[in-house]
Amino acid sequence: MKRRRTRLELVEDRPVRLHKTRFDEERHLSPIQPLTDRQAQYLDALALHKQVIVLGPAGTGKTFIAGTRAADQLRQRRIGKVIITRPNVPSGRSLGFFPGTLEEKIAPWVAPLTETMKERMGEAAFEIAVKTGDIEVVPFEVMRGRTFKNCLVILDEAQNTTTAEIKMFLTRIGDDCQVIINGDVSQTDLRETSGLRTVIHLIKSRMMPIPVVEFTLDDIVRSGICAEWVRAFEETNL
Repeated sequence: MKRRRTRLELVEDRPVRLHKTRFDEERHLSPIQPLTDRQAQYLDALALHKQVIVLGPAGTGKTFIAGTRAADQLRQRRIGKVIITRPNVPSGRSLGFFPGTLEEKIAPWVAPLTETMKERMGEAAFEIAVKTGDIEVVPFEVMRGRTFKNCLVILDEAQNTTTAEIKMFLTRIGDDCQVIINGDVSQTDLRETSGLRTVIHLIKSRMMPIPVVEFTLDDIVRSGICAEWVRAFEETNL
């Protein structure tokens, strides 16, 4: 007999139980509450558009909101899969090649997103979703030839994509697919023009119906210390 594929289930799909487990409690979470007006704008854009680009400095909630929405959409069975990717360009000195499989090599690069999803849906549920393919971490280099359908795709640190790379990524989008592109064009680690900057120019010059949400220093919510340092480096052009 073939083994039946394990999938995440809605609580409503299960028989009523007298005793709840901690995983039941994790499934009944409050919706994301915006802490700033631009976070509210970001959430509204995600609710209304298939493609959203969000820009801004560290600590504004760009990655947190994307990861939390992905976890919620998957738990509620509103999408069939979450795909996470980012260019593996180091921000500083390289530590060399990571050991392990292709998925294990990219894991450190996408940790901010995967950790957010684990917190939202529970580590056990997250690991099950990874094993069944409901959450897929895809190295950017092997994305050519794929088509994204019935899924939510998150491209993190998009400022480190070249124009050719982000063109390849955007032309993967198929039916019933939402794409979230996060980045900070002031923090690119490339020596050439950032593909994210090119895409923003195309959207604005061609008046494409794709919202671009731009956070500022005033939207930093991670901590007061984070905001102070980001502002210091920004205002001294470092």
